[in-house]
Amino acid sequence: MHLLRPEAYNPPITKTIAGMKVPLGAKFGKSHVRSSGMGKKFLLILFACFCFAQPRVALYAQVETEPCPRPSEGSLVAEPEDLRSQNGVLKVELAVRDSRQSDGSTRYCYIDEKGAESPTLRVKPGDLVILTLKNDLTDFRAGAAENGQQHMDREMEGNAKACTSGLMTSLSTNLHFHGLTIPPVCHQDDVLKTAIGPGDPPFEYRFRIPENEPPGLYWYHPHIHGFTKVQVLGGASGALIVEGIERADQAVAGLPERVLIIRDQDLLNPNAPPAKWEPVVPKMLMDRDGDAANNGTGYGKPAKDLSINFVPAPYPDYRPAVIEMKPEEQQLWRVLNASGITYLNLQLLYGQTPQPLGLVAIDGVPLNQNGLARDFVDWQSHLGIPPGARVEFIVKGPPSGVSGLLVTKTVDTGPSGENDPNRAIATVVPSNHASEPSSQLSAASSRLPPPRLPWLGSIAPVRTRRLYFSEKLVNPTDPTSATEFYLTVDGQTPQMFDPKSGLPNIIAKQGTVEDWIIENRSAELHAFHIHQLHFLLLDYLGRPVNEPFLRDTVNVPYYNGRTLTYPSIRMRMDFRDPNTVGDFLYHCHLLEHEDGGMMGLIRVEP
Repeated sequence: MHLLRPEAYNPPITKTIAGMKVPLGAKFGKSHVRSSGMGKKFLLILFACFCFAQPRVALYAQVETEPCPRPSEGSLVAEPEDLRSQNGVLKVELAVRDSRQSDGSTRYCYIDEKGAESPTLRVKPGDLVILTLKNDLTDFRAGAAENGQQHMDREMEGNAKACTSGLMTSLSTNLHFHGLTIPPVCHQDDVLKTAIGPGDPPFEYRFRIPENEPPGLYWYHPHIHGFTKVQVLGGASGALIVEGIERADQAVAGLPERVLIIRDQDLLNPNAPPAKWEPVVPKMLMDRDGDAANNGTGYGKPAKDLSINFVPAPYPDYRPAVIEMKPEEQQLWRVLNASGITYLNLQLLYGQTPQPLGLVAIDGVPLNQNGLARDFVDWQSHLGIPPGARVEFIVKGPPSGVSGLLVTKTVDTGPSGENDPNRAIATVVPSNHASEPSSQLSAASSRLPPPRLPWLGSIAPVRTRRLYFSEKLVNPTDPTSATEFYLTVDGQTPQMFDPKSGLPNIIAKQGTVEDWIIENRSAELHAFHIHQLHFLLLDYLGRPVNEPFLRDTVNVPYYNGRTLTYPSIRMRMDFRDPNTVGDFLYHCHLLEHEDGGMMGLIRVEP
């Protein structure tokens, strides 16, 4: 496909994957973020500190009294437990729990009937999923014990009918099956009215994976408006895989596959000074107290810590987790950014050299879905992943005697954005005794049938809509006051999303296709996401993209206050599938923004 070659496609595919701000003249394969000697120095020091050290490998240690057990720093990265469908049915029992920590933070977790935390749900197209969710959340607020029964009575009264209560509280929960094209109705993928309270009987989700669902990586997480960030930051998330990617792309056939879930959480050491090896921060990025500015520039203290499969790599030392691989073995890594607010810009370094990452799928959709070669691979040096997005790529293990380092590079999220600096996530250690990942793709398989519907890019839209992100301080004279977040249809009045109104911001017809232009009128990066469907990215910053694949999440660059027009993207929205009929949401996938009102309601009529 010549459109993916640098000479024919100047805006690089990694640019549109990450949606990060880069010079318009950037070529294919170049970094999206600022390149400087400081960044190179940082990576060199990281390598010296971590790659050649002998890590202390601690396996997942469970404390019986801890409802949501987590591994310690420097632990071996363990695979989530696989729950596979049998004879066309996947039956799962999950309980959502919370646990108060000594520092005052709260962990959240999904535990299955055998005690596995955040299991990976593996299904095939056409499978029936029967998932029961029990809400075992505990109220840790002061005085909760004294008025617990009264509170429970209120919860039971409001949640007597979980499908209609819409009771959004800190103790409510539900599930969103991110990326799946299943109906937005109760017991399937409704998050507007479905709310399960503590003490409610187990709630049953029952839905069928569409026969035409693209094979790839999806995920599940809570979606209680106003409280999603807290639960996801606490760890409430898990992977869902629609099997059969080797039927779409033969390049991955027979490869061991590794599921890696990168989550963020509040800083474990918020008051710690930067490590001695941290690069010197320019004076322009210092605040009045001399600390590194935490304003989205990508330097200094991060906004959140990161973990990989729950193994933390916290600030300021960023002691990495450990991934063992057989020397030079090829694997398919399926990476989910389950962060609440953190952007990732992943790079794999062996001996200080960035390694090729063979991208084969984004957001659950194989790149070659629209007729590219059956063994198509897009080789990149780094991959940007917005919160909520997923990438699946081929990696080759380091040779014997060479340690690797998985890092996320700095992301410029704008002067009002959260800070996402350079940091290490995991060391990659070659070992002849490394155990294989728990799952391996089939070596040979029949090819997927071609899509039943014409390619989305070939369908003329029935209309074009314009929407925009914006923000407003509650007290404009106080920069520390709360922020209201908006996602507004052009022509409507900006207002925070109200789940109680039930009034749609957009009405569309099933069977049609529309073009949406999304502008960013704020000074921070936003990640647009819509439920129930995938879309085609057409233009990025006013330039054609010509991507042959679909997404469900994409970044919209921030406004720098100097250009004559606001940064924007254009997407083709697909309402042809009958599973899109109903009311569902579109929003920024930075959960603080989503909870803060940056969301809208679309109604797709039959």
